[in-house]
Amino acid sequence: MSTVIAITARLAAALLAAAVLGGCASGKKAPDWAVNEQGAAERATDAYLSGNQRVAEAEWRRAREEVSRTARPDLLARLELARCAAQVAALEAAPCTGFEAVAQDAADAEQAYARYLQGQLAAGDVALLPKAQQAVAPLAPEQAAAALAAMEDPLSRLVAAGVLAVRGPVPMAVVTQAVDTASAQGWRRAVMAWLINQQRLARALGDTALADQVQRRLDLLQATQK
Repeated sequence: MSTVIAITARLAAALLAAAVLGGCASGKKAPDWAVNEQGAAERATDAYLSGNQRVAEAEWRRAREEVSRTARPDLLARLELARCAAQVAALEAAPCTGFEAVAQDAADAEQAYARYLQGQLAAGDVALLPKAQQAVAPLAPEQAAAALAAMEDPLSRLVAAGVLAVRGPVPMAVVTQAVDTASAQGWRRAVMAWLINQQRLARALGDTALADQVQRRLDLLQATQK
């Protein structure tokens, strides 16, 4: 198991397990709590980004219960950051209260990641970030499109785009990548959030054809929710 894993919701459990086991590659069996937490975190992330809040809440609660079995607030901090990253990916401007409650026990890397998700990187933070985010973190939004396109993991790409949006207005190239990424995964909540962003930007740019096209996509999303 790689020890360089992006601290995003889908991969948080793998990082937690790596922190405990150190060398999964040596043949050690992952403890039950780590296996259970990984499954719950994956289901929670998919449910949240897809707009199924009830399932997401239940799975996040299950993941917290599994991590709590270790009595390690630092591991819980990582899980809470994973949840916050999913919110950022869906352009949800909510405080990261779960992390704040255990922040004093978080390691330097988690502290840096929390600042990154808030759009408030400090000097030296980039090197502490998940590897997938390091290429995008120091870039201005206008320079980030190519780095986003190079990201293989769709969740990492969407988190990075969300952080750019937290920092300020983002160009159409970034918004379009985020829309396409969320759409390809079927993440309804994220698709809708980024489509609304895209429509606002299209109208601001005077691109009525694109704004109308986005409206048709939003209408389809809303129709399938009924």
